[in-house]
Amino acid sequence: MSKKRVVYEGKAKILYEGPEPGTLIQYFKDDATAFNAQKKAVLDGKGVLNNRISEFMMTRLGAVGIPTHFIRRLNMREQLIKKVDIIPLEVVVRNIAAGTLSKRLGIEEGQVLPRPMVEFYYKDDALGDPLVTEEHIAAFGWAGPQEYDDLISLSLRVNDFMSGLFAAVGIRLVDFKLEFGRYFEGDSDVPRILLADEISPDSCRLWDFETGEKLDKDRFRRDLGGVTEAYAEVARRLGIIKESGETDNVVSFTGGK
Repeated sequence: MSKKRVVYEGKAKILYEGPEPGTLIQYFKDDATAFNAQKKAVLDGKGVLNNRISEFMMTRLGAVGIPTHFIRRLNMREQLIKKVDIIPLEVVVRNIAAGTLSKRLGIEEGQVLPRPMVEFYYKDDALGDPLVTEEHIAAFGWAGPQEYDDLISLSLRVNDFMSGLFAAVGIRLVDFKLEFGRYFEGDSDVPRILLADEISPDSCRLWDFETGEKLDKDRFRRDLGGVTEAYAEVARRLGIIKESGETDNVVSFTGGK
């Protein structure tokens, strides 16, 4: 499929104009960034793996009633998605203390939280995506009261499903980031809230249940090495790629669209 007009380019993905009205093509890059893009690298095959893993997660979430922007995967690096108006909030669900939560509150990393914790961050790279409260969200109109409730409800449902899915393959879902968008269907003036962006080891903290080994982007943040190998391990456990043969092709894949 030939490329069309670039609609948006982010740190890890490019959005192109879709083949039909109301659609976009989401392209997964190999670029890796951390600490608000202060740390950068190109990791061969990362985009291919994230495309496959995100397709897997979005498909299964859709099957259990979570509305998503995903339509279908087009090739190794691209998927067709519904065009949505992104809500300028990142929703983070935490099951175990890690990352900024541990630093901010002085909680030891690895401590299991008494219940899943939902946090909101305002999407603004220049500000470093600051933590915001319900009061901020209401005052600045980033989401309406019903939308706020829907974001929490959908995020917790995603957490319930993904926690079980990963636990079944020996992976602990520590925390993850979600983004949502408003989708206007037909002539309706009332948008639906759809899960958007991606779900991959770039956006989730994933630890091996037995060893605690990190299988996510923290391997890049903390200079642990083996980033694409860890992502491939997640894909293997989920049954997305085979135990042998296909893995090498995916990790080394650098061509294509």
